[in-house]
Amino acid sequence: MKNICVVTGSRSEYGLLRWVMEGISQSTKLKLQIIVTGMHLSSKFGYTADVIESDGFQIDCKVNMSLSSDTSVGITKSMAVGLNGFGDALAKLKPDILLILGDRYEIFVAAIAAMIARIPIVHLHGGELTEGAFDDSIRHSITKMSHLHFAAAEEYRNRIIQLGEQPDKVFNVGGVGIDNILRLKLLSRDELEAMLNFKFLKKNLLITFHPVTLETKQTATQTEELLNALLKLKDTGLIFTMPNADIENELIFQKIRDFCSKNKNAKYYTSLGQLNYLSCIKYVDGVVGNSSSGLIEAPAFKKGTVNIGDRQRGRLKALSIIDCKPTCASILTALDRLFSKEFQELLKVAKNPYGVGGSSQAIVKILEQQSTANLLKKSFYNVHNL
Repeated sequence: MKNICVVTGSRSEYGLLRWVMEGISQSTKLKLQIIVTGMHLSSKFGYTADVIESDGFQIDCKVNMSLSSDTSVGITKSMAVGLNGFGDALAKLKPDILLILGDRYEIFVAAIAAMIARIPIVHLHGGELTEGAFDDSIRHSITKMSHLHFAAAEEYRNRIIQLGEQPDKVFNVGGVGIDNILRLKLLSRDELEAMLNFKFLKKNLLITFHPVTLETKQTATQTEELLNALLKLKDTGLIFTMPNADIENELIFQKIRDFCSKNKNAKYYTSLGQLNYLSCIKYVDGVVGNSSSGLIEAPAFKKGTVNIGDRQRGRLKALSIIDCKPTCASILTALDRLFSKEFQELLKVAKNPYGVGGSSQAIVKILEQQSTANLLKKSFYNVHNL
């Protein structure tokens, strides 16, 4: 039996990993281990480790990264704390494989610790591009430290191979977030309103705006431009989810809190949780901001996304995505298109480039079949062999 250690550091990432974790826990060939870190252990971000336990999972180790600062220096120090904690956690658990997803700095630290501990790494959602954030560099770095790869689309699989990874170790399984949509029993509109203590209006939007980490000193300005655009909407309910623990996240927190205190049609939530979040997408008229969920999950609901700025630049996009600049005028133009009859008709035929589900089962099956005997020593695959 192989010990598969899953690391999760944020609410959104856990939502993507949940059914992979479920599949591992039910396998007769695999044993699930869980390390929780990052935002899961921060009261500022809702202490969402409790959500993992309420879903029936046992957390084996907690690696606290002390996310008390949103400055570059503060986050660097948090990474140092995390590296120390992951070293101890991996020494204690001794997993056969470390399974990680995405591109956040918490996950980068876990990968470094596993590489030094000579533990094979399985990486989900590699090969993608987010050219407006330093997550892009982190993601590709994790790819080079990893030994098995589960990509969300064929283009991403090819990019991982382009980075020198052996083709027989790179699998296109689709986006794992689609499984959540298919397997969770979403709330009814009345149940959701009661859960959120929020009354839907004639039109409604779900908004998530993260710092664009490669654009220095732009967070405050871009957030204000977004809020100024939203202020001009009439009879529109605004549901805000708060940003991740990135540089300058506190500026966004403050501005959203202030906006919601002055506008009765707006409400913010530190952590909606996957059930509430996906239920919101089902009932709102569109998703607004710069979160990857607007590109990956929202198209599965046939809902439009106003994608602001460069944070997600480079990702595959469905016809349901409306790109705009981080200015009030550009955002308003995009919102007008979102609400237009023509665009709503287009949504009916828009296809999601991240697949139709089944990713979690495919990942678990491959993990069951994969030998760990010769995973650590990799040879570089030259792209001209394609």
